[in-house]
Amino acid sequence: MQNKNWLIAAMICMSACSTPTGWHPLFNGKDLAGWDTYLGPVYDSLAQRFDSTRVPGLNQDRAQVFRVVEVDGQPAIRISGEAFGGVSTAQELKNFHLQLQFKWGIKKSNPRKDKKRDSGVLYHAGGPHGADAGFWMRSQEFQVQEGDCGDYWGVAGGSFEVPVSVRGEGYIYDPAGKRMTFNEKSSLGRQVIKMPDSELPTGQWNTIDLYCLGDTTVHMMNGQVNMILYHSSRWHDGKLIPLREGKIQLQSEGAEVYYRQIRWEPITKIADAILHHKYDPTSGMEFD
Repeated sequence: MQNKNWLIAAMICMSACSTPTGWHPLFNGKDLAGWDTYLGPVYDSLAQRFDSTRVPGLNQDRAQVFRVVEVDGQPAIRISGEAFGGVSTAQELKNFHLQLQFKWGIKKSNPRKDKKRDSGVLYHAGGPHGADAGFWMRSQEFQVQEGDCGDYWGVAGGSFEVPVSVRGEGYIYDPAGKRMTFNEKSSLGRQVIKMPDSELPTGQWNTIDLYCLGDTTVHMMNGQVNMILYHSSRWHDGKLIPLREGKIQLQSEGAEVYYRQIRWEPITKIADAILHHKYDPTSGMEFD
């Protein structure tokens, strides 16, 4: 099944993407040119809380929480996780296919030393830094967390409609389910759990493909669709308005993580094989 999925994924990429020359790098492999760093309130380990009076802020990363390193023979952005915040593109993207790879490092930092390794790929990000919990911009999130990669979170007002089924642990993506609205003001909350789980074991490189066209988004990892989301929007003046473009922000959230091969291409369609997929949560993914 896994080999079949990878073959199908390659065929999908050929049909959904433009030619290879359509790819544009977001990471030059040398430095963080074209990116901004932001660090929010410093964690006080003695008081066991974040100190809102100590905020390094924009492009003040003296501890090098974000830096370029070589790992497994290739350049990557290392995020130490030792402080909470993010590194974001100066460029805004609209109607795009984003592709990148990530793998977990070893180090874990307070206040998440005893919790799952956590990060996230935020997209359609905009507005002030630190809008969410003092650390991240308003955005939509492709969750990057051990065992939860591909989940959706609405960040600082981000909102989506997602077809779901209700299970004991929450709302789980189900293409045959009822579309429901998820955001920080919704009674349902702002999280949707991905299905299926296609994350590779910790320490291996995972490939994320994120398709955003109009107000529709596809979360995809390691050749499998994890979720399709509809009607991207955000809260503004007490109502939801369309959210269809913005920056990419990679989170630092207590765990060492590496990101590499970060690139994007403009798209005018998403392949039918992705949008009309079928799946069996017990055995993986199959396509029409």
